Amino acid sequence: AYSFFYLLTALHGLHLLGGLWVWGRTTAKVLRGVEVGKVRLSVELCTVYWHYLLLVWLVLFAVLLHKSMEQPALTSTGEALPRPEGLQGIIADWSSDQRAFKNVPWGKAMMWIFLLSDTFIFSSFLISYMTVRISTTVPWPNPSEVFGLTVGGTEVPLLLIAIMTFILISSSGTMVLAVNYGYRRDRVKTFIFLLLTAALGATFVGMQAFEWTKLIVEEGVRPWGNPMGAAQFGSSFFMITGFHGTHVSIGVIFLIIVAIKVLRGDLDTQRPGFLTGRKGNYEIVETMGLYWHFVDLVWVFIFAVFYLW
Repeated sequence: AYSFFYLLTALHGLHLLGGLWVWGRTTAKVLRGVEVGKVRLSVELCTVYWHYLLLVWLVLFAVLLHKSMEQPALTSTGEALPRPEGLQGIIADWSSDQRAFKNVPWGKAMMWIFLLSDTFIFSSFLISYMTVRISTTVPWPNPSEVFGLTVGGTEVPLLLIAIMTFILISSSGTMVLAVNYGYRRDRVKTFIFLLLTAALGATFVGMQAFEWTKLIVEEGVRPWGNPMGAAQFGSSFFMITGFHGTHVSIGVIFLIIVAIKVLRGDLDTQRPGFLTGRKGNYEIVETMGLYWHFVDLVWVFIFAVFYLW
């Protein structure tokens, strides 16, 4: 429905204008010669906000691109729904959502609702983290030093985190290929790319377990304490990364289940069971793709806010 298009793009545009206004004021302070310490926080917040707007636009672009490739909604007779012209068309768009949800499977719609609720939870965690970090009077540990690795006698900052990010972003590419071959009803290739996505996700979780072990055993970081500075560092780190790691682990399990069902042909024969779906329809693969892309997108926010800030 065009109402959603106007609403989402207009809301994003307003946020963009607000970001430009704040960025302009911060730039003016720097040009007036205000001390760096007084504007540093403003610059950091503007940077985080600007990356957030960029990521939101990428999500909007992906959703709009997906909707543009969908088939038009059909009536019970198989004919496309007529679109009223002029004012009546605007009223019809704003008063009815059947154009947007006429042919959407219930599992896909429920996944979108779940992801929306999960967005609020992760947003609360990240906002709480930023609030704690800004308000604490105890020095905050430098993430580049805390999460660095020694390679050949040289300390490389954020090396492990960079590799983890690369692996998780790469898994989004394999998930896209799995969905693509699912549309083509290619069982073998869909199975291969689902399994490859699960393997990349499991690798990410394994590297996160190594990261946790290093911090707990070698650095002595605990959820209730931190020998390197602010005590809130440990609780924030374990809460945010642990919650995200749980999502990745659950996603890996479900990817393996769906991959096995694809290979056995359960989606083609509508074999009764968990995560089967309608006969001859690979919509469960697309639904898993929505979940996996969400998990990857959340990690981008965590990487930008927690590790780079």
